[in-house]
Amino acid sequence: MTRTEVIDLSADASGGAGKLPESGTQNRWATGGTKAPVFPDRGRTCVLYMCGIVGYIGHRDVSKVVLDGLARLEYRGYDSAGMAVVGEKGVQIVREVGKVADLARQIGEFPLEGTIGLGHTRWATHGGVSVENAHPHRDQDGSVVLVHNGIAENYLEIRDELAKEGVSFYSDTDTEVIAQLLAKIYDGDPKKALVELYRRIEGAFALAVIFADDMEHLYCVRKGSPLIVAFGDGENICASDVPAVLPYTRSIAYLGEGEMACLSRNDVSFWDFEGNPVEKDAVEIDWDISMVDKGGYPHFMLKEINEQGAVLRRSMLDRIFHGEVDLSRELSWSSESAKRIKRLHLVACGTSYYAALVAERLIERFSDLDIRVDIASEYRYRDIPIGNDTLAVFVTQSGETLDTLAAERFAKEKGARCMAITNNGLSTVAREVDDVLSLKAGPEIGVAATKTFMGQMTVLYLMGLYLLKLREELSLGDEMRLVREMEVLPYKVESLIDRADEIKAIASRYCEARDFLFLGRGFSFPIAMEGALKLKEISYIHAEAYAAGEMKHGPIALLDRSVPVVVVMPDDNLFEKTLSNVQETKARNSPVIAIATEGRKSILGQAEDVMWVPKTDMELNPFLAVIPLQIFAYYVALAKGKEIDQPRNLAKSVTVE
Repeated sequence: MTRTEVIDLSADASGGAGKLPESGTQNRWATGGTKAPVFPDRGRTCVLYMCGIVGYIGHRDVSKVVLDGLARLEYRGYDSAGMAVVGEKGVQIVREVGKVADLARQIGEFPLEGTIGLGHTRWATHGGVSVENAHPHRDQDGSVVLVHNGIAENYLEIRDELAKEGVSFYSDTDTEVIAQLLAKIYDGDPKKALVELYRRIEGAFALAVIFADDMEHLYCVRKGSPLIVAFGDGENICASDVPAVLPYTRSIAYLGEGEMACLSRNDVSFWDFEGNPVEKDAVEIDWDISMVDKGGYPHFMLKEINEQGAVLRRSMLDRIFHGEVDLSRELSWSSESAKRIKRLHLVACGTSYYAALVAERLIERFSDLDIRVDIASEYRYRDIPIGNDTLAVFVTQSGETLDTLAAERFAKEKGARCMAITNNGLSTVAREVDDVLSLKAGPEIGVAATKTFMGQMTVLYLMGLYLLKLREELSLGDEMRLVREMEVLPYKVESLIDRADEIKAIASRYCEARDFLFLGRGFSFPIAMEGALKLKEISYIHAEAYAAGEMKHGPIALLDRSVPVVVVMPDDNLFEKTLSNVQETKARNSPVIAIATEGRKSILGQAEDVMWVPKTDMELNPFLAVIPLQIFAYYVALAKGKEIDQPRNLAKSVTVE
């Protein structure tokens, strides 16, 4: 039974002017008449992750450009893919459950030729995984075709309204509702129709749209979900993210909130949600195409683990001079403004949250600041003091995470000075805050963050040290000690990575375990949490992290010989206390895997396996301790045959609640 749909919306198809099959009838399928299956989870609603959009208008082979762009966005997570192309035959659509490669095979059998194309990779939200629910979607008369990221929160209300007017629906999606509504609104003026559509739809979304009677233009709308426009020579592209356009151009513009665009082959115009013209300047992206290729590695994750020494160097470049931190080229802070700060809030999600927890431990060693680290999805619902004496720092790899954006807007409304630490200096959060520090990590394609975690810790440390220096809370001796050791960290990181085979051997001995416990104290506790997250993300093994001192408050009940315990315990002032937890673990027969500093002989005989890390200052242990945990997770997942770069149910950027 095929899972592919090919729909021809030209005037010759089915004898009508682009009329779609009626509900319950059979569409024209690629293999000649077998209806696509409906998967068992049809009708469910699940959390939406960032799907992929690519739209192209120009002189190239449209199918090739769109397929290539979708392939470069696969890291975002999806379960189906589709494409619409406009040409001499009108609008033709191919949709497929599965991978972009499956879609490409179908298009190889049923070539799509034209000058305008839309492509999409979908993660099921409204409606299950089926061809009917895959994008692109169109209205019942075939006058509008579109792809959509995000959620139309009032789609049921609109669907009921349209159904009463005689509109028939063929899918369970909110996206089809948008297409049907747009067709009802459309009176021949695309700009007017899109402005009205923007007013009618509630929620966060990004749209790329083709009107069947306007074969010379491609339209885009952005509300919440990110969308870029890329400028070429005789061609223009819209996409969810930069990697999709890198083979063709590095000149782009980010659509702002409430902005729309009209793309032709030779021009792009912009307007706001009220229809007023908007002038936008193109920016040049400094990413190279090699940055989004695997470069000979079997997986992006392994490549990105190996890039962490370089990320450390780039993150410190032009920020350290003569053994001191100097961010004055990027931040307009003065000693007086720094001293006025009474509260420091570090806000993030996922791996970024753990990086913030590490930084908290550094800053609190030297400062009397009231420091709070919070998960972005919780922060904006807290009743906490925030005002003009608050520096709120938002840590986000993409700069588009919806919870983090909402938290930033919440803090800004309360009067806080807002700062972004992000890998995308052109992102929404970067454009909204008062201060920005870029990670300089380059694109990260693997869903499980590795090199951006390293970049986040580095930039957070530099920011923290600079703030403390301006506040006169950090001695020159401590600053130069930490900076001197940070400058040699890249070499120690690379020496660790060179010993990956030792960690691979350890991973092979534990890959069949069903549960893991991760423990750490002080600076090592957030690293234990990050290690557990990496393992569960890509191997699907249940892994939990606890502060080692919490062992006797519950987790110890889990221990037996079937539950390995990973203990992060490099040399620091809490080593002996952590060693006592190791002994408690051994008494319950759980095998112990220790992350320990080279030369620490007291751990020998206490742990079944040891992953050694070079010696460094206590405050900098996290930069080294995380490396073996990343490599361990990678090789466990590899041994289990998991899809490492695109783990199930996950995507790189979460852009709705």
